[in-house]
Amino acid sequence: MKDSLLKLLSCPSCGGDVRLSSVASADEARGWREIVEGELKCDACARGFPIRRGVPRFADFKEIEADKASTAENFGWQWRHFTQRDEQYAEQFLGWIAPVRPEFFRGKLVLEGGCGKGRHTRLAAEWGAREIVGVDLSDAVEVAYRETRDLANAHVVQADIYRLPLKRRAFDYAFSVGVLHHLPDPRAGFVALSKHVRAGGHLSAWVYGAENNEWITRYVSPVRERVTSRMSRGALLQLSKLPTAALFAATKLVYAPLNRSPLTQAFARRLFYNDYLNSLARFGWREQHTIVFDHLIAPTAFYVPRAEFEGWWRGIGADEVEIGWHNKSSWRGFGRVDGDGATDGERDRTG
Repeated sequence: MKDSLLKLLSCPSCGGDVRLSSVASADEARGWREIVEGELKCDACARGFPIRRGVPRFADFKEIEADKASTAENFGWQWRHFTQRDEQYAEQFLGWIAPVRPEFFRGKLVLEGGCGKGRHTRLAAEWGAREIVGVDLSDAVEVAYRETRDLANAHVVQADIYRLPLKRRAFDYAFSVGVLHHLPDPRAGFVALSKHVRAGGHLSAWVYGAENNEWITRYVSPVRERVTSRMSRGALLQLSKLPTAALFAATKLVYAPLNRSPLTQAFARRLFYNDYLNSLARFGWREQHTIVFDHLIAPTAFYVPRAEFEGWWRGIGADEVEIGWHNKSSWRGFGRVDGDGATDGERDRTG
């Protein structure tokens, strides 16, 4: 943890200021002090929070719902296993947060709700964010920290998105990609994230769409909920290679060639799930295996209708909102947070 993170922290229990109370191990080799082991303490309620292996830990799993803790545990295992980088990540990320472009990050204080293994945290930092704070509940923070430790403007925090240990209305931009739909209450997570964006700042969110995904909710989700998310992760890792092989063959041998040729593009557009499967064709085996495993391991996954997603943005008083398809299977939204953000009704729902 870098000293520069302290000015952004607040106690998730009482909202008080958080200070560094002890340092057991630190590294100053890169030109800044990196606190590897130590403790933070709230000035108001005296609650302590450990810093372990470079990451401040604000998550108390005794206070977290069982399904959310299980989701965090499964995804933590996933991102500790699938640690690869891919040159396609930047293009993929920009597709999820469109219309945002790399230059949008320059000079901004950025919050990432659900950083996983830190691939987007790193991109935002490299694109010129003044500082970015990546937050995740799972042990994936271990990987994210290693991925970003060499960047002076990147921070990683382990915390619950519903109870972020960060100053309210402090950030110029916040985004959440592929996380909200895995929460017990996706809308509440969205509202909680929005409360940390300053008036006039911006917010991006990407979620699974209900539209065009009926086949998943009808046939795949029951298997995921009752079987694959409860399997041992090692067994699922091996089992998931079978659907990955089918996906890999289809995307490389069918979808990519047909979409590439002007003579067959019209036919390709009528293929099942064409936009999404063609987008996967640019990835190799390792990344496609990650995607299949990701879809099978989560205990909780919601598929959000557009009308409901639009309601999220109205609920926080956002304006200049842009909502659109992503690969005709998911929704991405971008908007400006105006005034105090969440309405009174939303505050009542989220605490």
